Amino acid sequence: MVQAVWSAAVCADHPGPVIRRLYSDASSGILFALAGKIEIDDIGLPLGVILCPVAKSSGEVALYPGSRLAGIRFHPATAYGVLGQHYEDMTRLAPADDHRHALYPLYQQLSDCDDTHRHLELLSHWAEMHLVLRQLVPSALQSALQALALADSAALPDTSLPRGQRQIERLFRQWLDMTPKQYQRILRVSNAASFLLLHPDARLAEVALQFGFSDQAHMCREFRSLANTTPGRV
Repeated sequence: MVQAVWSAAVCADHPGPVIRRLYSDASSGILFALAGKIEIDDIGLPLGVILCPVAKSSGEVALYPGSRLAGIRFHPATAYGVLGQHYEDMTRLAPADDHRHALYPLYQQLSDCDDTHRHLELLSHWAEMHLVLRQLVPSALQSALQALALADSAALPDTSLPRGQRQIERLFRQWLDMTPKQYQRILRVSNAASFLLLHPDARLAEVALQFGFSDQAHMCREFRSLANTTPGRV
């Protein structure tokens, strides 16, 4: 259900913003904007609990001096089961609307300390209390996600979905706000980008074939479309 909990901060005397690329992964999450100036794709985030849209393309986060940010990243489709809806943009949850998951008490706990390790403990404890043993994603959709991901395999061929393809397509649109094909494209680029980060000297033509692209040009087009960069600049 949860693929990561994390915490980040920039010291007040840092000479400028810290900018990091956020690669698309077909997932969503919850941000806790705790202090300072924080921008995602040049749009400032208000302080508070921020509900994130499904990541269909890459973006950038800028953390300015004195900023503090923490978050929970869910596996694909899980956020819909947790939050009950999709969000088109970064959306601040109003405290009066925090009925289901006690996110603002968690936000207050995170705000009251600046220790990264304590933040991770608080986020993990919240996930255990609110998400453990819950079947958030329908089993048919979970099987389809696993079939497309092919677990430990790098290549992502155009596999057929489990039986009931129309039902699976409806579930993808409901739970991930995208088609199975779009999910597969995002996953292919995400896996190739992760590989290139670890193997910066790899030959791009070989990487393209390894990860199921028709050729290097196809991989470059997909990176520009979904990651807003090229494989050589990952």
